[in-house]
Amino acid sequence: MASTETSTEAKADDLAGLEAGLDALDAVQATRRTPVREVLLKKILPPLVAVALVIVVWQVLVWAKVTDEYKLPAPSAVWDSLSEMWLQGTLLDVAWTSVSRGLLGFMMALAIGTPLGLLVARVKFVRAAIGPILSGLQSLPSVAWVPPAVIWLGLEPEMMYAVILLGAVPSIANGLVSGVDQVPPLFLRAGRTLGATGLRGTWHIVLPAALPGYVAGLKQGWAFSWRSLMAAEIIASSPELGLGLGQLLENGRNNADMPGVFLAIILILIVGIAIDLVIFSPLERWVLRTRGLLVKS
Repeated sequence: MASTETSTEAKADDLAGLEAGLDALDAVQATRRTPVREVLLKKILPPLVAVALVIVVWQVLVWAKVTDEYKLPAPSAVWDSLSEMWLQGTLLDVAWTSVSRGLLGFMMALAIGTPLGLLVARVKFVRAAIGPILSGLQSLPSVAWVPPAVIWLGLEPEMMYAVILLGAVPSIANGLVSGVDQVPPLFLRAGRTLGATGLRGTWHIVLPAALPGYVAGLKQGWAFSWRSLMAAEIIASSPELGLGLGQLLENGRNNADMPGVFLAIILILIVGIAIDLVIFSPLERWVLRTRGLLVKS
């Protein structure tokens, strides 16, 4: 009898030791810093190679004269336009005009979309009333809001922020609703048992558990914010609004300046990629890491 108890205790100790070892291994892997060489090879080199290939193909098409030069400018012509704006000191001003508008509009959409999403997710009557409307607004092209916004607010910065809000708020709210819907009921029951009800339960249980869906909604909300802003700047171009990337693109079209058009497109693309790399990709990795889904950084 004693030998059986001893054997059982030994097995329990072995399992405990194995679990502790696995936990320690996970902790070591999670905290291990990625070597600089590995970062260069796996994260920096591939996009650089892709960009280089695009430029090479672009230049080959120019040399092959697949179309007229005024329709497809050479990469060197776009570089000349970039250099000219840089020397004139207007490049950073133009980019910052659009970036500041986009970020401010996104923050406003975040402040509105988050409580709206929680309200829709947690109150059945509100969900039945405006849930389908939010889904419909999310599928509506944001450019459709520009004409009425111009009529309502005129050619003022408020018009652009209104277009951003109408484009981004539904995405943020729907992302949070989707995240809340995926919260396991066991979490909610455990939270109520521990006294986390009402706003406390929302803050400590619902929001942390809904983070993956919420972050996806934020990322999509930023994409809609940026696209809405570009549409507003292109359509509602005015000296009173200042020169942003959208106006730069429209000015290039009006002046038949294809290098300027390509430059504006590239700058819009670069800003979108930069915001994703600086803000949303680290946020996604953090959410995954806190859930044990991302071991290596």
